Amino acid sequence: MNRTVAPIALAALAMTPATAQQTPAPQQVVVMLAHPDDELPMAPAIAALARQGAEITIVHATPGDAGPGVSGMAKGDALADTRRAEAQCAGRALGVAEVDNLGFGDGRLVERVRDVSLAAALAHHLASADTVLTWGPDGGYGHTDHRMVSALTTQIVQTMPAAERPKLLYVGIPAGSLPPVPDMAGWATTDPALLTESIAYTPADLDAAKAAAACHVTQFDEATRAGMMPLFDATMWRGTVHFRPAF
Repeated sequence: MNRTVAPIALAALAMTPATAQQTPAPQQVVVMLAHPDDELPMAPAIAALARQGAEITIVHATPGDAGPGVSGMAKGDALADTRRAEAQCAGRALGVAEVDNLGFGDGRLVERVRDVSLAAALAHHLASADTVLTWGPDGGYGHTDHRMVSALTTQIVQTMPAAERPKLLYVGIPAGSLPPVPDMAGWATTDPALLTESIAYTPADLDAAKAAAACHVTQFDEATRAGMMPLFDATMWRGTVHFRPAF
């Protein structure tokens, strides 16, 4: 009996390193944003990457403590706690591994232009990333916090050695595809020729995006939460979320 067991055990040990080499590490994706709900303009792409096996971290620089949306809540800590919970809910819906909030003041990131603490906090997450998704320099609709996160993320990534530098992608809306709603009339668009990277999504990924939108109760009324993702799907996405490479 012993002479039979030992060779089998040795064979199993011998196979372990080879098997490990055949299993690639999951792609590390960091979604670098300013506020809870900023993931929605790329939500089905995040769900698609998670479904494909990527390990995704969503980072929010602020908890959104100055943005009560439709909730009627006062600005401050209670609102911040509520929006953190909404962000965790959205992260679960999209299948991400981690949602982290850095806790900097909402609407005040411009005060951190020369403060190394924000850059250091962003850099901590970027160090292990293979791919980074963030706002473009337009910040979607010009929001200062969005632009700050985009600029600092770009600054950090461009200093990395080529062998360590993650792919940095700016989410973009193809020109001519804005949804016909007044609230989005001022959103920035991008020449489709520059949107050379894309992430296709399935109906299941779109359903995950709908579930993520439903989490942000403080920010949008029920009709908007229900209709946002189908509207984006029918206009600016049409099955594919578009990105522009930073470099």
